[in-house]
Amino acid sequence: MVGPASTDNGEQERRKWQPFPAFNFLVEIVPDGASKPLAGGAFSDCDGIEISQEVKTLREGGNPNRVHRLAGPVSFGQLTLKRGVTHGFELWQWFSDSLANPALRAGVTISVLRHDRSEWGRFILSRCLPIKLKAPTLNAREGSVAVEEMQLAYETFRWEDKSDA
Repeated sequence: MVGPASTDNGEQERRKWQPFPAFNFLVEIVPDGASKPLAGGAFSDCDGIEISQEVKTLREGGNPNRVHRLAGPVSFGQLTLKRGVTHGFELWQWFSDSLANPALRAGVTISVLRHDRSEWGRFILSRCLPIKLKAPTLNAREGSVAVEEMQLAYETFRWEDKSDA
């Protein structure tokens, strides 16, 4: 007979391997010294959370059949965020502020949510710098939503697991 404890373990194991939904997320951008996030997390697309590492290849002297692979420098991607244009121009102001003060940075948190809107986990990006802000394409024939795009460079990121919460 299976008791409640073993059912809980089975549920935890099942949830451990269940992929998280890519459509349910919140983004918070908090500039250095600010107390609240910009843009209220209202983004429709979020792309570019990535890390890569160069590989250095060294040939062994006197042995043409042997090479050594060494870890090289690490680089991080560029985050691209898209959202429908609203009356809020905080992103434009932050970009302007960062041009006036090149040392200004921000922290970015991207929370991945479950179907019930509870948090699955979060990506935490540090020392983010806005590098591109693109106004929406305006086209009277299409009747589509105006979408603006922002790109951020970041120095590091980490994953914070909230799946046990």
